Amino acid sequence: MSGSGKASVLKAFEDLGYYCVDNLPIGLIPRFADLVKQSSEIEKAALVTDIREGEQLRKLPDIIHSLKRQVNTTVLFLEASDESLLRRFSETRRPHPLGKGSTVKSALRQERRMLEPIRKMADIVVDSSRFNVHELRSHITNKFTSGSTDKDILVSMVSFGYKAGVPVDSDLLFDVRFLPNPHFVPEFRPFTGRHPKVAKYIRSFPQTQEFIDRISELLIYLVPHYVSEGKSYLTIGFGCTGGQHRSVMIAEDVKKRLAKAGYRVKVVHRDAPK
Repeated sequence: MSGSGKASVLKAFEDLGYYCVDNLPIGLIPRFADLVKQSSEIEKAALVTDIREGEQLRKLPDIIHSLKRQVNTTVLFLEASDESLLRRFSETRRPHPLGKGSTVKSALRQERRMLEPIRKMADIVVDSSRFNVHELRSHITNKFTSGSTDKDILVSMVSFGYKAGVPVDSDLLFDVRFLPNPHFVPEFRPFTGRHPKVAKYIRSFPQTQEFIDRISELLIYLVPHYVSEGKSYLTIGFGCTGGQHRSVMIAEDVKKRLAKAGYRVKVVHRDAPK
């Protein structure tokens, strides 16, 4: 998809030692594959094909089927949500390749229709909506590095306060308002759940430790299943009233558990500090 991060992905492949070509005319792909097979210098290659090919895209599925009979071929389809793509086009102020006579939104709809047959035959689908540039390149690098595992998914822990609304991009949400609230302890009120004294107070309750144990075990069980369904990014939200204490501490502790299990994890404290 246009705006989904093709340039960043291509740079990642270059860093991995791939011979990279952007927007090679579709009719030349079989010839290029023959050259790669015959070359003693090119061990692996990556090609970007996108909507700029126009009606020639109709030929691509047949070409890919033919290639797969001749050479080891992987089809990676890169996409993002309409919301993310619209924001990216707005930020870069670049026109959509199909958008000369229409809005970006309608151009994206048309592009999805044109690319759907290719998406259906993809071996790997990566949704870049929640990746920044560095995370996307890192994900591709991990995915295509020898010895990659089902732990290449990036897990994002988000703490938040229900007073400010639920994060709209969360895949899983856990409400931790059942835990005692440090906000009502005057000495803790100015700090967040990252402060050692606040964290110690929250951990002092038996239900806290049991919750962390159970949730961590559940997530370690669930994440591989999300990976098998093609997820490359998982967002897990932990919410308390104001997003300052309980959710912050829980997100930090669960992050450590998943990192210890071998997953790439980052933490975002949306509402803390105030």
